[in-house]
Amino acid sequence: MHSQRSGLFALHTGCLLLGGTALFSKLLDLPALDITLWRSLIAALALALFVVARGSSLRLARATDYAIILGLGLVLSVHWVTYFHAMQVSTIAIGIIAFFSHPVITVLLEALFHRRQPPLRDLICAFWVIAGIAIMLPGLSGGSTASGVGWGLFSALLFSLRNIAYKRYCSHYESSLAMMYQCLVVGVVLLPFEGGAYFSQGMQEWALLVLLGIVFTATPHTLFSVSLRLLPVATASLIMCTVPLYAVLLATLLLGEIPELRTLMGGAMVLGAATYESLRASRQLSSPPRH
Repeated sequence: MHSQRSGLFALHTGCLLLGGTALFSKLLDLPALDITLWRSLIAALALALFVVARGSSLRLARATDYAIILGLGLVLSVHWVTYFHAMQVSTIAIGIIAFFSHPVITVLLEALFHRRQPPLRDLICAFWVIAGIAIMLPGLSGGSTASGVGWGLFSALLFSLRNIAYKRYCSHYESSLAMMYQCLVVGVVLLPFEGGAYFSQGMQEWALLVLLGIVFTATPHTLFSVSLRLLPVATASLIMCTVPLYAVLLATLLLGEIPELRTLMGGAMVLGAATYESLRASRQLSSPPRH
């Protein structure tokens, strides 16, 4: 019981911190690419120190795994840039709700990759998500909502592709080690495109970037690793769907971004579908094999 309470505390804290990453799209007066670049390098350093402190090796088992990690890092770099950009061109609620369509996208992509017909329930979920996004679209004036939804969906697609590839090729590695390498790749890949903010940032901007990289990136990833060892997969998947709720709540309290009714209605539909797909997938993983 004590271990389960510890796992729940770690998971909820991780979700709260991960939801808090959305705030930095507004708190930092930097392009999404620069935010992603410095977030990744700082997180990579923090995760490397964590892995070493645990007495684990920083080396991968096979040379081909470095090439796989490179590919995952490339996809992750574009995912993170578009994730922040979606919220910068619209609101945090619009961007992160659109992004959290990824559980449904993942289910459809896995069916496509395995060349099988998606079950009817998954197709219904997909249409339900489309309907929820359609409800959100008129929520803001001009094209800001459509732009935020579009970038959020593209970010969700990339995140789904990265997760599918990670599950297939790198799931045998400790998650902190794999994430450390991916963050390092993101930082190195984006470094040539840095817009000169390195020379113009003040102490406040650097403090926020360090906070984002260590507290809001490396820390929640470590907490998720801890919680998954203490909790059932189904429980963890359900609680993970609270990330957008934490993000919207923090944006409302700290930034004064109050979602419109359309956003809340459409968001509830999207998150409902995401929760359903996450729970169904986790139950399949948790159930014993049938003979």
